Amino acid sequence: MAQSPRSETESKVSTGPITVFNYTVYEIMTPRGTNYFAFMCWIGLWSLVMHWALAFTNACTALSYVTRFSCDIFGFYVAMLYLQKGVQVLTRQWAAAGEASAYLSITVSLLMLMTGYACGVIGSSQLFQRHVRGFITDYGTPLTLIFFTGFVHVGNMGSVELPTLPTSKAFLPTQDRTWFIRFWDIDVADVFIAVPFAILLTILFYFDHNVSSLIAQGSEFPLRKPAGFHWDIFLLGITTGIAGLLGLPFPNGLIPQAPFHTSSLCVSRQVLDHSESGNGKGGRRVVVDHVVEQRVSNLAQGLLTLGTMSGPLLVVLHLIPQGVLAGLFFIMGVQALEGNGLTLKMLYLCRDRTLTAGSEPLSRIRRKQAIWYFVGMELVGFGATFAISQTVAAIGFPIIILLLIPVRTSLLPLYFTKEELSILDAPTASPFTMESVGGNFGQRTGEDASAVGSS
Repeated sequence: MAQSPRSETESKVSTGPITVFNYTVYEIMTPRGTNYFAFMCWIGLWSLVMHWALAFTNACTALSYVTRFSCDIFGFYVAMLYLQKGVQVLTRQWAAAGEASAYLSITVSLLMLMTGYACGVIGSSQLFQRHVRGFITDYGTPLTLIFFTGFVHVGNMGSVELPTLPTSKAFLPTQDRTWFIRFWDIDVADVFIAVPFAILLTILFYFDHNVSSLIAQGSEFPLRKPAGFHWDIFLLGITTGIAGLLGLPFPNGLIPQAPFHTSSLCVSRQVLDHSESGNGKGGRRVVVDHVVEQRVSNLAQGLLTLGTMSGPLLVVLHLIPQGVLAGLFFIMGVQALEGNGLTLKMLYLCRDRTLTAGSEPLSRIRRKQAIWYFVGMELVGFGATFAISQTVAAIGFPIIILLLIPVRTSLLPLYFTKEELSILDAPTASPFTMESVGGNFGQRTGEDASAVGSS
Protein backbone atom coordinates (compact mmCIF):
# COMPACT_ATOMS: atom_id res chain seq x y z
CA MET A 1 0.00 0.00 0.00
CA ALA A 2 1.23 3.48 -0.75
CA GLN A 3 2.56 5.72 1.93
CA SER A 4 0.17 8.40 3.07
CA PRO A 5 0.30 11.21 5.60
CA ARG A 6 -0.82 10.53 9.14
CA SER A 7 -4.43 9.97 8.23
CA GLU A 8 -6.90 8.09 10.38
CA THR A 9 -6.49 5.08 8.14
CA GLU A 10 -2.73 4.87 8.52
CA SER A 11 -2.78 5.26 12.28
CA LYS A 12 -5.30 2.46 12.53
CA VAL A 13 -3.44 -0.17 10.56
CA SER A 14 0.27 0.71 10.86
CA THR A 15 2.72 0.21 13.68
CA GLY A 16 6.39 0.18 14.46
CA PRO A 17 9.23 2.71 14.68
CA ILE A 18 8.97 3.72 11.02
CA THR A 19 5.39 4.86 11.61
CA VAL A 20 6.56 7.05 14.48
CA PHE A 21 9.07 8.58 12.06
CA ASN A 22 6.52 9.04 9.25
CA TYR A 23 3.78 10.78 11.21
CA THR A 24 6.28 12.98 13.06
CA VAL A 25 7.71 14.23 9.75
CA TYR A 26 4.14 14.84 8.57
CA GLU A 27 3.23 16.86 11.65
CA ILE A 28 6.42 18.95 11.38
CA MET A 29 6.47 19.69 7.64
CA THR A 30 2.86 19.92 6.42
CA PRO A 31 2.05 23.07 8.46
CA ARG A 32 4.80 24.76 6.43
CA GLY A 33 2.96 23.93 3.21
CA THR A 34 5.64 21.41 2.18
CA ASN A 35 4.75 18.70 -0.34
CA TYR A 36 4.83 15.70 2.01
CA PHE A 37 5.44 12.99 -0.60
CA ALA A 38 8.16 14.96 -2.35
CA PHE A 39 9.81 15.69 1.00
CA MET A 40 9.72 12.02 1.99
CA CYS A 41 11.16 11.16 -1.42
CA TRP A 42 14.15 13.42 -0.78
CA ILE A 43 14.59 11.85 2.66
CA GLY A 44 14.75 8.47 0.93
CA LEU A 45 17.24 9.66 -1.71
CA TRP A 46 19.54 11.31 0.83
CA SER A 47 19.28 8.21 3.01
CA LEU A 48 20.23 6.05 0.01
CA VAL A 49 23.51 7.96 -0.31
CA MET A 50 24.13 7.66 3.44
CA HIS A 51 23.44 3.92 3.42
CA TRP A 52 25.93 3.46 0.60
CA ALA A 53 28.50 5.52 2.50
CA LEU A 54 28.03 3.23 5.50
CA ALA A 55 28.43 0.15 3.31
CA PHE A 56 31.55 1.40 1.48
CA THR A 57 33.26 2.46 4.72
CA ASN A 58 32.51 -0.86 6.46
CA ALA A 59 30.59 1.00 9.18
CA CYS A 60 28.85 -2.23 10.20
CA THR A 61 32.02 -3.22 12.03
CA ALA A 62 30.60 -1.11 14.88
CA LEU A 63 28.06 -3.91 15.38
CA SER A 64 30.71 -5.68 17.41
CA TYR A 65 29.78 -3.26 20.22
CA VAL A 66 26.07 -4.11 20.08
CA THR A 67 25.09 -6.52 22.86
CA ARG A 68 21.91 -7.86 24.38
CA PHE A 69 21.63 -4.71 26.50
CA SER A 70 20.67 -2.43 23.60
CA CYS A 71 18.91 -5.20 21.65
CA ASP A 72 16.65 -6.13 24.57
CA ILE A 73 15.76 -2.48 25.21
CA PHE A 74 14.93 -1.92 21.55
CA GLY A 75 12.95 -5.17 21.32
CA PHE A 76 11.03 -4.21 24.48
CA TYR A 77 10.31 -0.80 22.96
CA VAL A 78 8.97 -2.30 19.71
CA ALA A 79 6.82 -4.78 21.64
CA MET A 80 5.28 -1.94 23.63
CA LEU A 81 4.58 -0.07 20.39
CA TYR A 82 2.58 -3.08 19.19
CA LEU A 83 0.57 -3.16 22.40
CA GLN A 84 0.04 0.61 22.28
CA LYS A 85 -1.20 0.48 18.68
CA GLY A 86 -3.59 -2.33 19.57
CA VAL A 87 -5.06 -0.22 22.37
CA GLN A 88 -5.32 2.79 20.06
CA VAL A 89 -7.24 0.77 17.50
CA LEU A 90 -9.74 -0.27 20.18
CA THR A 91 -10.18 3.20 21.68
CA ARG A 92 -11.18 4.57 18.27
CA GLN A 93 -14.08 2.15 17.99
CA TRP A 94 -16.38 4.29 20.15
CA ALA A 95 -16.18 7.22 17.74
CA ALA A 96 -16.21 5.01 14.66
CA ALA A 97 -19.23 2.77 15.30
CA GLY A 98 -20.59 3.16 18.85
CA GLU A 99 -20.49 1.27 22.13
CA ALA A 100 -21.69 -2.11 20.84
CA SER A 101 -18.93 -2.18 18.24
CA ALA A 102 -16.32 -1.04 20.75
CA TYR A 103 -17.12 -3.68 23.36
CA LEU A 104 -17.37 -6.44 20.75
CA SER A 105 -14.01 -5.36 19.31
CA ILE A 106 -12.43 -5.50 22.78
CA THR A 107 -13.89 -8.96 23.39
CA VAL A 108 -12.74 -10.31 20.04
CA SER A 109 -9.25 -8.85 20.41
CA LEU A 110 -8.80 -10.44 23.84
CA LEU A 111 -10.16 -13.78 22.63
CA MET A 112 -7.77 -13.67 19.71
CA LEU A 113 -4.88 -12.86 22.04
CA MET A 114 -5.71 -15.80 24.30
CA THR A 115 -6.16 -18.19 21.37
CA GLY A 116 -2.98 -17.08 19.61
CA TYR A 117 -0.99 -17.27 22.83
CA ALA A 118 -2.41 -20.73 23.54
CA CYS A 119 -1.15 -21.87 20.14
CA GLY A 120 2.35 -20.81 21.14
CA VAL A 121 2.06 -22.59 24.50
CA ILE A 122 0.92 -25.80 22.81
CA GLY A 123 3.78 -25.54 20.33
CA SER A 124 6.36 -25.49 23.13
CA SER A 125 4.60 -28.11 25.27
CA GLN A 126 4.66 -31.90 25.26
CA LEU A 127 1.12 -32.22 23.94
CA PHE A 128 0.34 -34.06 20.70
CA GLN A 129 2.84 -35.30 18.14
CA ARG A 130 5.84 -33.19 17.14
CA HIS A 131 4.46 -32.47 13.65
CA VAL A 132 1.12 -31.37 15.10
CA ARG A 133 2.84 -29.02 17.52
CA GLY A 134 4.91 -27.61 14.68
CA PHE A 135 1.80 -26.97 12.59
CA ILE A 136 0.07 -25.21 15.47
CA THR A 137 3.13 -23.06 16.12
CA ASP A 138 3.59 -22.04 12.47
CA TYR A 139 -0.03 -21.57 11.43
CA GLY A 140 -1.91 -21.00 14.68
CA THR A 141 -1.88 -17.20 14.46
CA PRO A 142 -3.07 -16.83 10.83
CA LEU A 143 -5.73 -19.47 11.36
CA THR A 144 -6.85 -17.63 14.50
CA LEU A 145 -7.19 -14.43 12.47
CA ILE A 146 -9.29 -16.21 9.84
CA PHE A 147 -11.49 -17.83 12.49
CA PHE A 148 -12.32 -14.63 14.36
CA THR A 149 -12.93 -12.75 11.11
CA GLY A 150 -15.85 -15.12 10.59
CA PHE A 151 -16.70 -15.51 14.29
CA VAL A 152 -17.96 -11.92 14.57
CA HIS A 153 -20.81 -12.79 12.18
CA VAL A 154 -22.21 -15.60 14.36
CA GLY A 155 -25.56 -15.04 16.10
CA ASN A 156 -26.42 -11.59 17.40
CA MET A 157 -22.87 -10.42 16.74
CA GLY A 158 -23.72 -10.30 13.05
CA SER A 159 -26.02 -7.32 13.64
CA VAL A 160 -23.19 -5.24 15.15
CA GLU A 161 -21.41 -3.01 12.68
CA LEU A 162 -17.67 -3.45 13.02
CA PRO A 163 -15.16 -1.17 11.25
CA THR A 164 -12.92 -3.25 9.00
CA LEU A 165 -9.45 -2.86 7.49
CA PRO A 166 -9.55 0.00 4.95
CA THR A 167 -8.25 -0.94 1.51
CA SER A 168 -7.69 0.80 -1.82
CA LYS A 169 -8.12 -0.19 -5.44
CA ALA A 170 -6.00 -3.00 -6.86
CA PHE A 171 -2.37 -2.04 -7.53
CA LEU A 172 -3.08 1.66 -6.97
CA PRO A 173 -1.87 4.05 -4.27
CA THR A 174 -4.19 4.84 -1.39
CA GLN A 175 -4.44 8.43 -2.58
CA ASP A 176 -5.42 9.81 -5.98
CA ARG A 177 -1.94 10.15 -7.45
CA THR A 178 0.49 8.44 -9.79
CA TRP A 179 2.98 5.89 -8.53
CA PHE A 180 6.04 7.99 -9.35
CA ILE A 181 6.55 10.92 -6.96
CA ARG A 182 7.14 14.35 -8.49
CA PHE A 183 10.17 14.99 -6.27
CA TRP A 184 11.04 18.17 -8.14
CA ASP A 185 7.76 19.75 -7.00
CA ILE A 186 9.34 21.15 -3.84
CA ASP A 187 11.29 24.21 -2.71
CA VAL A 188 15.07 24.00 -2.90
CA ALA A 189 15.30 24.83 0.81
CA ASP A 190 13.14 21.82 1.67
CA VAL A 191 15.50 19.58 -0.31
CA PHE A 192 18.29 20.42 2.14
CA ILE A 193 15.97 20.48 5.16
CA ALA A 194 15.41 16.79 4.36
CA VAL A 195 19.09 16.05 5.11
CA PRO A 196 18.85 15.97 8.95
CA PHE A 197 15.69 13.86 8.68
CA ALA A 198 17.59 11.49 6.38
CA ILE A 199 20.39 11.28 8.96
CA LEU A 200 17.86 10.28 11.63
CA LEU A 201 16.29 7.73 9.28
CA THR A 202 19.71 6.27 8.47
CA ILE A 203 20.55 6.00 12.17
CA LEU A 204 17.21 4.26 12.77
CA PHE A 205 17.72 1.81 9.91
CA TYR A 206 21.36 1.19 10.82
CA PHE A 207 20.29 0.12 14.28
CA ASP A 208 16.86 -1.34 13.50
CA HIS A 209 17.89 -3.44 10.53
CA ASN A 210 21.17 -4.63 12.01
CA VAL A 211 19.62 -5.45 15.38
CA SER A 212 16.84 -7.35 13.60
CA SER A 213 19.51 -9.20 11.65
CA LEU A 214 21.53 -9.94 14.80
CA ILE A 215 18.52 -11.26 16.70
CA ALA A 216 17.44 -13.33 13.69
CA GLN A 217 20.98 -14.81 13.69
CA GLY A 218 21.13 -15.12 17.48
CA SER A 219 23.43 -17.46 19.32
CA GLU A 220 20.51 -19.82 19.93
CA PHE A 221 20.36 -20.60 16.19
CA PRO A 222 23.09 -23.00 14.90
CA LEU A 223 23.73 -21.20 11.60
CA ARG A 224 26.29 -22.39 9.06
CA LYS A 225 26.26 -19.63 6.43
CA PRO A 226 28.08 -16.36 7.14
CA ALA A 227 26.35 -13.00 7.57
CA GLY A 228 26.50 -10.12 5.06
CA PHE A 229 25.93 -6.95 7.11
CA HIS A 230 27.68 -4.54 4.72
CA TRP A 231 25.88 -5.94 1.68
CA ASP A 232 22.55 -5.76 3.51
CA ILE A 233 23.03 -2.06 4.28
CA PHE A 234 23.89 -1.41 0.62
CA LEU A 235 20.71 -3.15 -0.54
CA LEU A 236 18.66 -1.41 2.14
CA GLY A 237 19.82 1.92 0.74
CA ILE A 238 18.56 0.93 -2.71
CA THR A 239 15.14 -0.13 -1.45
CA THR A 240 14.89 3.02 0.67
CA GLY A 241 15.52 5.22 -2.38
CA ILE A 242 13.06 3.26 -4.53
CA ALA A 243 10.43 3.47 -1.78
CA GLY A 244 10.85 7.23 -1.69
CA LEU A 245 10.41 7.53 -5.46
CA LEU A 246 7.24 5.41 -5.35
CA GLY A 247 5.77 6.98 -2.21
CA LEU A 248 5.93 3.73 -0.24
CA PRO A 249 6.75 3.30 3.46
CA PHE A 250 10.50 2.95 3.87
CA PRO A 251 11.52 -0.71 4.38
CA ASN A 252 13.22 -1.66 7.60
CA GLY A 253 14.14 -4.56 9.83
CA LEU A 254 11.37 -6.32 11.65
CA ILE A 255 11.21 -7.26 15.33
CA PRO A 256 9.83 -9.71 16.35
CA GLN A 257 8.93 -11.06 12.89
CA ALA A 258 12.54 -11.63 11.80
CA PRO A 259 13.55 -13.96 14.67
CA PHE A 260 10.14 -15.67 14.41
CA HIS A 261 10.98 -16.44 10.79
CA THR A 262 14.30 -18.00 11.79
CA SER A 263 12.57 -20.01 14.52
CA SER A 264 10.11 -21.39 11.98
CA LEU A 265 13.06 -22.64 9.89
CA CYS A 266 14.65 -24.53 12.78
CA VAL A 267 14.78 -28.32 12.63
CA SER A 268 14.67 -29.80 16.13
CA ARG A 269 15.30 -33.22 17.63
CA GLN A 270 14.70 -34.85 20.96
CA VAL A 271 17.57 -35.71 23.26
CA LEU A 272 17.73 -37.43 26.61
CA ASP A 273 17.59 -34.94 29.48
CA HIS A 274 19.62 -36.50 32.28
CA SER A 275 18.68 -35.63 35.82
CA GLU A 276 21.06 -33.64 37.98
CA SER A 277 21.92 -36.75 39.94
CA GLY A 278 23.31 -38.30 36.77
CA ASN A 279 21.30 -41.52 37.04
CA GLY A 280 20.15 -41.22 33.42
CA LYS A 281 16.46 -41.34 34.31
CA GLY A 282 15.61 -37.89 33.01
CA GLY A 283 13.00 -37.24 30.38
CA ARG A 284 13.48 -35.85 26.91
CA ARG A 285 13.91 -32.29 25.74
CA VAL A 286 13.87 -30.67 22.34
CA VAL A 287 17.02 -29.04 20.97
CA VAL A 288 17.60 -27.23 17.68
CA ASP A 289 19.63 -29.45 15.37
CA HIS A 290 20.06 -27.03 12.45
CA VAL A 291 18.39 -24.20 10.54
CA VAL A 292 17.16 -24.50 6.97
CA GLU A 293 19.09 -21.56 5.53
CA GLN A 294 17.56 -20.53 2.19
CA ARG A 295 16.08 -17.52 0.37
CA VAL A 296 12.85 -19.08 -0.88
CA SER A 297 10.66 -18.27 2.13
CA ASN A 298 11.69 -14.60 2.15
CA LEU A 299 11.01 -14.34 -1.58
CA ALA A 300 7.64 -16.02 -1.07
CA GLN A 301 6.76 -13.50 1.65
CA GLY A 302 7.56 -10.63 -0.70
CA LEU A 303 5.50 -12.11 -3.52
CA LEU A 304 2.58 -12.76 -1.18
CA THR A 305 2.75 -9.15 0.03
CA LEU A 306 2.60 -8.03 -3.59
CA GLY A 307 -0.30 -10.42 -4.12
CA THR A 308 -2.31 -8.73 -1.36
CA MET A 309 -2.61 -5.71 -3.68
CA SER A 310 -4.67 -7.75 -6.14
CA GLY A 311 -8.42 -7.19 -6.31
CA PRO A 312 -9.63 -10.52 -4.88
CA LEU A 313 -7.27 -10.43 -1.90
CA LEU A 314 -8.08 -6.77 -1.20
CA VAL A 315 -11.73 -7.80 -0.91
CA VAL A 316 -10.76 -10.51 1.56
CA LEU A 317 -8.54 -8.16 3.56
CA HIS A 318 -11.36 -5.65 3.74
CA LEU A 319 -13.41 -8.24 5.66
CA ILE A 320 -10.99 -8.29 8.62
CA PRO A 321 -12.47 -6.33 11.55
CA GLN A 322 -10.19 -3.79 13.18
CA GLY A 323 -10.79 -5.48 16.53
CA VAL A 324 -9.20 -8.63 15.10
CA LEU A 325 -6.23 -6.57 13.93
CA ALA A 326 -5.91 -5.18 17.46
CA GLY A 327 -5.78 -8.77 18.71
CA LEU A 328 -3.03 -9.48 16.17
CA PHE A 329 -1.06 -6.51 17.51
CA PHE A 330 -1.52 -7.88 21.03
CA ILE A 331 -0.25 -11.31 19.98
CA MET A 332 2.84 -9.83 18.35
CA GLY A 333 3.53 -7.63 21.36
CA VAL A 334 3.04 -10.35 23.97
CA GLN A 335 5.13 -12.88 22.04
CA ALA A 336 7.93 -10.32 21.67
CA LEU A 337 7.81 -9.49 25.38
CA GLU A 338 7.74 -13.14 26.39
CA GLY A 339 11.11 -13.93 24.85
CA ASN A 340 12.74 -10.58 25.61
CA GLY A 341 15.79 -10.64 27.87
CA LEU A 342 14.51 -7.72 29.94
CA THR A 343 11.24 -9.55 30.60
CA LEU A 344 13.06 -12.75 31.55
CA LYS A 345 15.25 -10.89 34.05
CA MET A 346 12.21 -9.24 35.66
CA LEU A 347 10.50 -12.63 35.94
CA TYR A 348 13.61 -14.04 37.57
CA LEU A 349 13.56 -11.28 40.18
CA CYS A 350 9.92 -12.07 40.97
CA ARG A 351 10.43 -15.82 41.13
CA ASP A 352 10.50 -17.90 44.30
CA ARG A 353 14.17 -18.68 44.90
CA THR A 354 13.37 -22.12 46.29
CA LEU A 355 11.71 -23.05 42.99
CA THR A 356 14.40 -21.60 40.73
CA ALA A 357 16.42 -24.18 38.81
CA GLY A 358 20.05 -24.48 39.79
CA SER A 359 21.03 -24.24 36.13
CA GLU A 360 19.64 -20.68 35.88
CA PRO A 361 22.61 -18.50 34.77
CA LEU A 362 21.44 -15.48 36.80
CA SER A 363 21.74 -17.57 39.97
CA ARG A 364 25.53 -17.54 39.51
CA ILE A 365 25.66 -13.78 40.17
CA ARG A 366 26.67 -13.25 43.80
CA ARG A 367 25.59 -9.60 44.05
CA LYS A 368 21.83 -9.84 43.60
CA GLN A 369 21.54 -6.05 43.58
CA ALA A 370 23.57 -6.10 40.37
CA ILE A 371 20.61 -7.74 38.63
CA TRP A 372 18.27 -5.08 40.01
CA TYR A 373 20.56 -2.27 38.86
CA PHE A 374 21.00 -3.78 35.41
CA VAL A 375 17.25 -4.23 34.94
CA GLY A 376 16.71 -0.69 36.24
CA MET A 377 19.09 0.74 33.66
CA GLU A 378 17.36 -1.19 30.89
CA LEU A 379 13.99 0.16 32.04
CA VAL A 380 15.39 3.69 32.08
CA GLY A 381 16.65 3.23 28.51
CA PHE A 382 13.27 1.91 27.42
CA GLY A 383 11.42 4.67 29.25
CA ALA A 384 13.51 7.39 27.60
CA THR A 385 12.95 5.91 24.14
CA PHE A 386 9.22 5.36 24.64
CA ALA A 387 8.66 8.75 26.26
CA ILE A 388 10.29 10.75 23.47
CA SER A 389 8.17 8.79 20.96
CA GLN A 390 5.03 10.26 22.54
CA THR A 391 6.14 13.88 22.07
CA VAL A 392 6.70 16.26 19.17
CA ALA A 393 10.39 15.34 19.48
CA ALA A 394 9.59 11.75 18.47
CA ILE A 395 11.72 12.22 15.35
CA GLY A 396 14.78 12.05 17.60
CA PHE A 397 14.13 8.65 19.17
CA PRO A 398 16.81 6.95 16.99
CA ILE A 399 19.40 9.10 18.80
CA ILE A 400 18.32 7.65 22.16
CA ILE A 401 18.59 4.15 20.75
CA LEU A 402 22.07 4.81 19.35
CA LEU A 403 23.28 6.23 22.69
CA LEU A 404 22.55 2.89 24.34
CA ILE A 405 25.69 1.45 22.73
CA PRO A 406 28.25 3.78 24.41
CA VAL A 407 26.29 3.50 27.67
CA ARG A 408 26.91 -0.24 27.57
CA THR A 409 30.54 -0.10 26.49
CA SER A 410 31.68 2.85 28.65
CA LEU A 411 29.40 3.22 31.69
CA LEU A 412 28.25 -0.26 32.66
CA PRO A 413 31.79 -1.66 33.15
CA LEU A 414 32.34 1.02 35.80
CA TYR A 415 29.87 -0.65 38.15
CA PHE A 416 29.47 -4.24 36.98
CA THR A 417 32.28 -6.77 36.97
CA LYS A 418 33.30 -8.59 33.82
CA GLU A 419 31.85 -11.83 35.17
CA GLU A 420 28.50 -10.19 35.95
CA LEU A 421 28.27 -8.61 32.51
CA SER A 422 29.10 -11.91 30.84
CA ILE A 423 25.92 -13.32 32.41
CA LEU A 424 23.67 -10.25 32.36
CA ASP A 425 24.63 -9.13 28.88
CA ALA A 426 25.64 -12.04 26.68
CA PRO A 427 26.58 -11.42 23.03
CA THR A 428 23.63 -11.16 20.65
CA ALA A 429 25.00 -13.46 17.97
CA SER A 430 27.55 -16.24 17.83
CA PRO A 431 31.24 -15.55 17.09
CA PHE A 432 30.74 -17.18 13.68
CA THR A 433 28.02 -14.67 12.75
CA MET A 434 30.04 -11.71 14.04
CA GLU A 435 33.29 -12.76 12.38
CA SER A 436 32.77 -10.44 9.40
CA VAL A 437 32.50 -7.39 11.70
CA GLY A 438 35.41 -8.19 13.99
CA GLY A 439 33.77 -10.43 16.59
CA ASN A 440 31.68 -9.75 19.68
CA PHE A 441 32.44 -6.97 22.14
CA GLY A 442 34.60 -8.25 25.00
CA GLN A 443 35.43 -11.54 23.32
CA ARG A 444 37.51 -9.82 20.66
CA THR A 445 39.39 -7.86 23.30
CA GLY A 446 40.23 -11.04 25.16
CA GLU A 447 41.46 -12.72 22.00
CA ASP A 448 43.66 -9.74 21.12
CA ALA A 449 45.14 -9.67 24.61
CA SER A 450 45.95 -13.36 24.51
CA ALA A 451 47.60 -12.92 21.11
CA VAL A 452 49.79 -10.13 22.45
CA GLY A 453 50.74 -12.20 25.48
CA SER A 454 51.75 -15.17 23.37
CA SER A 455 53.93 -13.03 21.16
